Amino acid sequence: MSSSLTIVMYHYVRPLGRSRFPAIKGLDLALFDEQLEYLARHYCVVGVDVVLEALETGAALPRRAALLTFDDGYLDHYTYVFPRLAARGWSGAFFPPASSAIDRKVLDANKVHFVLASTADLDSIIGLIERSCREEGGADLAACREKYWKPGVYDDARVNYVKRMLQVGLPEDLRTKLAGQLFARYVSADETAFAEELYANVEQLRHMVGAGMHVGSHGDRHRWLSSLGADEQKAELEGSLRLLRAVGAPADRHTLCYPYGDYDGRTLELAAACGFKAGFTTKVALAQVDAAHRWVLPRLDTNDLPKSRDAAGDDWVRRM
Repeated sequence: MSSSLTIVMYHYVRPLGRSRFPAIKGLDLALFDEQLEYLARHYCVVGVDVVLEALETGAALPRRAALLTFDDGYLDHYTYVFPRLAARGWSGAFFPPASSAIDRKVLDANKVHFVLASTADLDSIIGLIERSCREEGGADLAACREKYWKPGVYDDARVNYVKRMLQVGLPEDLRTKLAGQLFARYVSADETAFAEELYANVEQLRHMVGAGMHVGSHGDRHRWLSSLGADEQKAELEGSLRLLRAVGAPADRHTLCYPYGDYDGRTLELAAACGFKAGFTTKVALAQVDAAHRWVLPRLDTNDLPKSRDAAGDDWVRRM
């Protein structure tokens, strides 16, 4: 028995080649199936209830315990992930933003993803971003180019620059405006219809909760929490609770997955005050399930683990 936990993070999970956007940076469904087999061979998959019990009572976790988490509330999770987990008797943790599930708003982050999956015309996108920045101000372009024009983990320098400028480099109002313009130009002028196609709805999430899945918070509007003042942070966290109430998530088991993995000390205080029991980050590490780490549980990305059922246990397995 142990207090060590492998938490795996997923986003898009779909049959990419048969989807409308095969270039989206997601996990192909066939590889997800392979990874589930790998996890079944090398880990004991547990649900959030087991993790919270360990946090509350100090109870040990099973050896090589793993928790599977799914961010952003995609319809992928209801259509493809949920049935596969249920068939294995596993409980996953799903974190939808309230605004996408209830209000059917497409998240700015998703607008950027689908713009980049729809066009290779990066010169025009960069031109619009930089022209708008010069005209409306709010960011030092030379400093932004120096900071963001470099390869990311999965992107070349130009793509990474577009993502970073539209995710964090520009003031929020300008980011939102540009993401909306680009989305309407390259993807869809009907945001509500696209949201219906992209995100699970309240009824579907309620069905998942009823079948033993965990639904937690991913914010109300999926904002960068550390960029907000205390009142705005509180509103973002409290606003997310409307979704948890709507889907029937048990009030004594509310959890919070920080949008973009972003938080500060104020966030942690507000999370406790709002009744959340644990917080999930995007830091890459094995989690220690104890009181000291309750609000900053790290996660591995799906790409950190093998996607072959026959793969030998990797270094992450050996560390447990």
